[in-house]
Amino acid sequence: MNKRFRIVLLGMAIGLAGLLVGCHRTSDEERIRQAIASAGHAAEQADVSALSDVLSDDFDGNGGQLDRRQLTGLLRVARFRGETLHALVGPLQVEQRGDRYIARFSVTLARGDKLLPAQVGIYDVESAWRREGAKWVCFAASWKT
Repeated sequence: MNKRFRIVLLGMAIGLAGLLVGCHRTSDEERIRQAIASAGHAAEQADVSALSDVLSDDFDGNGGQLDRRQLTGLLRVARFRGETLHALVGPLQVEQRGDRYIARFSVTLARGDKLLPAQVGIYDVESAWRREGAKWVCFAASWKT
């Protein structure tokens, strides 16, 4: 083999390896982790649409205490009032159960002005996720202090 041919062959091999790495499919667990991060960011930005994107239409919060409409309504009120919200998601565990997933994590929610929070709450959260089309949505969540 001549030198030029080997260089071309090596270049093609490197290019193919790059394509294979670039085509890596995001795991379902990683998609759920990303959705949880998106929900936290949506809460901080009071972005009702972004929060709605990660909740199923039949979302059930804390055993019937809060549905999707009520949860997004609370975020709408916070936005209307100009309230500042902060959400810090703690360690996250994601466990597959059949074709669904359970995610457990802690979240620290703070509300108040920009310098010091007026209220702080730390919650242990367990959320249930299912695939709807191409995305994962939270269909149930429970939390306790």
